[in-house]
Amino acid sequence: QVQLVESGGGLVQAGGSLRLSCAASGRTSSSTAMGWFRQAPGKEREFAAAISWDGGMIYYADSVKGRFTITRDNAKNTVYLQMNGLKPEDTGVYYCAARSTTGPPVAMAYAYAYWGAGTQVTVSS
Repeated sequence: QVQLVESGGGLVQAGGSLRLSCAASGRTSSSTAMGWFRQAPGKEREFAAAISWDGGMIYYADSVKGRFTITRDNAKNTVYLQMNGLKPEDTGVYYCAARSTTGPPVAMAYAYAYWGAGTQVTVSS
């Protein structure tokens, strides 16, 4: 089992920045791909960014490309999501996810076996 705990969410004005962190514990996920997903009120969960175990493959949703940066520090079992140029449409709960097996980072939520409880991000206009 892998436990994931997100932090770093909050309230920010449009154009501002936040840095989300996802700390992994248990049977750590340092050798598996991890991703960030988000869910706005009344909408389905959607992919934001994903990173391979070694950081060599990174993917972003078109909606965040150029504004968000995903990184990981395997020594700290932590994945980060740096969010710049935030927009009101970025508002939602942000979830960290980890795959249970080796495999590439992907955008499909069903490919991820472990999920954190989420952290709220609110962007005011």
